[in-house]
Amino acid sequence: MEKPLAERLRPRRLNEVVGQEHILGENGLVPKLVKAGKPFSLIFWGPPGSGKTTLARIIANELKADFIEISAVIAGKADVTQIVERAKTNARQPGFAGSVIGTNGSKPAEPKATVLFVDEIHRFNKAQQDTFLPHVESGLITLIGATTENPSFEVITPLLSRSRVIVLEPLSKKDIVSIIKRASKSEKIDSKRLPAESIDLIAEFSGGDARTALNTLEMASQLTRGKISAETIKSAAQAKIPGYDKDGENHYNIISAFIKSLRGSQPTAALYYMARMLQAGEDPKFIARRMVIFASEDIGMAAPAALNLAVSTFEAVERIGLPECQYNLFHCAAVLAKAPKSREVADATSQALSAAKQHPDLPVPIHLRNAPTKLMKDLGYGKGYKWQADFKHKDGFLPTELNSIDFFDK
Repeated sequence: MEKPLAERLRPRRLNEVVGQEHILGENGLVPKLVKAGKPFSLIFWGPPGSGKTTLARIIANELKADFIEISAVIAGKADVTQIVERAKTNARQPGFAGSVIGTNGSKPAEPKATVLFVDEIHRFNKAQQDTFLPHVESGLITLIGATTENPSFEVITPLLSRSRVIVLEPLSKKDIVSIIKRASKSEKIDSKRLPAESIDLIAEFSGGDARTALNTLEMASQLTRGKISAETIKSAAQAKIPGYDKDGENHYNIISAFIKSLRGSQPTAALYYMARMLQAGEDPKFIARRMVIFASEDIGMAAPAALNLAVSTFEAVERIGLPECQYNLFHCAAVLAKAPKSREVADATSQALSAAKQHPDLPVPIHLRNAPTKLMKDLGYGKGYKWQADFKHKDGFLPTELNSIDFFDK
């Protein structure tokens, strides 16, 4: 079976890569790392179709390393064990761990490096990421991770400290046009069949994603044997538009419907929208974080234990990961939807922040101030205050200007 066009045209060398001049130019970091000839753990952070996988493969090839590619979506503990064993085998090549110079006086061959590429590394929970740490630290494995999410939040600190984060940018329209022209030449699609305006339209639809552009071109060329018109491109592009995009409008529509269903005490609707998010590949931690917020914002004092459940759910998601953590997510969502609702905490929060903004410098009443010295006591610091539960001072607890305010007064 023939590979997709995007895979057939994937660059094999650095000088074939289009775009990302800030890291691939004359003084770019990636060429310098390759020239140095020593593997270095990296985290590629960038949008889809910006070249993360391509660069990982090229780097491993340039360094003549054993390249292992896995996806965090489907990889498990058994895969990690096999990878470590394979890396140990590579490390036992001649020249490793104190090998002596050969009988002919030449240096022994260097051991083969093992480069592990983890696509969507942000989908590994912290416990899974921890399994790589000792092997990355020892140098047994060089890790290259790819993520569309901010590594600061999604990759554990010890791995980040041992890696270099490289930020990739969406490809420019000019870059995409160059890639499409290269593809049309490779596929022998002449300018009569693919005019400049059609190339421009494909580039517009791609959103800086080279894979999307090539997939659209490939489908458009299959939809017609004649001229690839604007109508054909629109049909091809629509066929590629997913029903849920983490950065698109539908993403926000569905998470909005999920939260509104929780707020409206509609567990069936809430679980339906959650299922759609998970099936579309949404990060379960994103959903769990939203439920932690919801537990205080929309339930609050009506059922204080909801926050404990939401936080426990977030921790369970981190430690267990997909697919089993789905039970925790659905459990929590069902309880939050059925729980009594109150905006008392959210309203009080808003009023407190507003009061603090309007009166940022009011002095603390003298009877509430700390009095660690005799002088302060003589000046009236802490006067009349008693260290006992539920003690209410006759002069109150707020600055005089705010004495009439009660955030919880109904």
